[in-house]
Amino acid sequence: MSKTSSTSKMPSYMSKTIVRRGIGDRTIRFKCSLQNTILDVLRGRGWQEVVGDGEWDFYWCDREWLKENYDHIYLPEYAKICHFRNHFELTRKNLMVKNLKRIRKQTEREQGKLEAQAYDFYPTTYELPSEYHIFVEEFKKNPGIVWIMKPIAKSQGKGIFLFRKLKDITDWKKGEYQREPDPNKEIPETYVVQRYIENPYLIGGRKFDIRVYVLVMSYVPLKVWLYRGGFARFSNTRFSLNSIDDAYVHLTNVAIQKTAPDYDPEKGCKWSLQQLRKYLMARHGIELVRKMLNMIDDIFIKSLHSVQKVMINDKHCFEMYGYDILLDKNLKPWLIEVNASPSLTASSKEDYDLKYGLLDDVLNVIDLENRLTGKEKHIGGFDLIWDDGPVMADEGNMDCMSSAAFTSNSFLGCHCDRKRQLKQLYKTLQSAKKT
Repeated sequence: MSKTSSTSKMPSYMSKTIVRRGIGDRTIRFKCSLQNTILDVLRGRGWQEVVGDGEWDFYWCDREWLKENYDHIYLPEYAKICHFRNHFELTRKNLMVKNLKRIRKQTEREQGKLEAQAYDFYPTTYELPSEYHIFVEEFKKNPGIVWIMKPIAKSQGKGIFLFRKLKDITDWKKGEYQREPDPNKEIPETYVVQRYIENPYLIGGRKFDIRVYVLVMSYVPLKVWLYRGGFARFSNTRFSLNSIDDAYVHLTNVAIQKTAPDYDPEKGCKWSLQQLRKYLMARHGIELVRKMLNMIDDIFIKSLHSVQKVMINDKHCFEMYGYDILLDKNLKPWLIEVNASPSLTASSKEDYDLKYGLLDDVLNVIDLENRLTGKEKHIGGFDLIWDDGPVMADEGNMDCMSSAAFTSNSFLGCHCDRKRQLKQLYKTLQSAKKT
C-alpha cells in the first residue's frame, strides 16, 4: 500500500524553515532501499531523495547493503543509518537465545538463582543440529509435549512446523552423533527447536501474539524508546492441540493467515494494542494488566542488556526492533523473537496510519533537523523508558493507568494524539529559544 501522492505534504507541526536547518542551511538528503511506508514518510518530510551513488545524510538500507558496505564507507558526523553493524546478535533466533542464556548464567553466578529467574521469559530452546544430542535428553524427560521448529534466519512463518515425535526431525541429527555419518548427505539448515507454549491466552478461542516497536538510539549508554502503538495478530482458526499441522491455528504471521481460505482482507486478524489493553483491563483489572506490562518492559530491557557488550555501538546507527510477545493463559509474557526489519508494508488503512506515524516519529526522535534539546521524555508516540537507567514518568503524566504507583515512563497501548503532542512540543521549544 502506498500513499506517496497524498502524504507528500509536510506535516503541519513542521515548517520548511526548521527542516532545512537540520544540517547547515541545506535540505536533508536521504536514500531508501524499500518501496513502502518508509519511503512515503521520508518524501513527506520534504527531504531530498538521493538516487544512485549520491551523498546522503540518512539511509534506510536493507541488511544486505549493510553487510556489504558498512566496513568500507566513511560516514560524516551527522549521518544516520537504520541498523547496527551486528544487529543479528539479537535478531537471529539462535544468537538471541545464546546471549540470553549467557547473561542468565552470569546473573546466577553473580547474584544467585532467584535473580537469574527474571530471565525465564523465553521458551526452552536448542540449536539444531549442533545441540541435537542435548535436545534429545530434554525431549525424553518430557514425553508427549509439543515442540516447534524454526529456521534461524527466515521470517513471515517460513519453514516453521510443530512436532511431537523425534522421527519428524531426523534430518537435523548432527553427523558426528550418528553411527554411520553419510558424507554425501547435505548438512541441514540451522534451526532452533523450542518448547511450544501449549497454554496461550485466547480471545474468542483464537491464539494471538503482540508486535511492539522498540527504538534503540545507543547501546553505550543504552537509550531505549518504546512506541505506544502496536497490534495483536490473531490466528484465523480456533486454537487446538489436536491439529499441530495446521499453520492457520498456530502461526499468527499475517503472511500465513492471509492465505487462509476464509481470510477477510477488510476485517483482517489484528487488534490495536489500545483495544487489547482495554479488553484485558476489563477482564482482569488494572493491577494484573499493570504487572503484565511491567514484565513486558522488563523483557525489552533485559534482552537489550544481554547484547549490550557484544553489540558494535556506533553513533551513526539506530535500530527499530519489532518485538514479538506471546501471552499465556496466566498473563505471563514470553519473548518469541526480535525482528531487525519488521514489516513496513501496510495490510489495511489502519495499519498504514499506524506505521506512517511510527516511522515519522522514529525520524522525530533521531532529530536530524536539530530541533530538540535531548532531554525529552515523550516525542510523538514514543516514550523514553531507559536512559542508562530506568526513566520515571513525570507527575501528572500518568494518563493511562489510574494509579500513582505506576511510575515508569512506559505507556504501551495507551492513547496518544501524536500530532498534538508534537505540535505542543515544538511550540514550547521555539518559545524557549526566543527567550
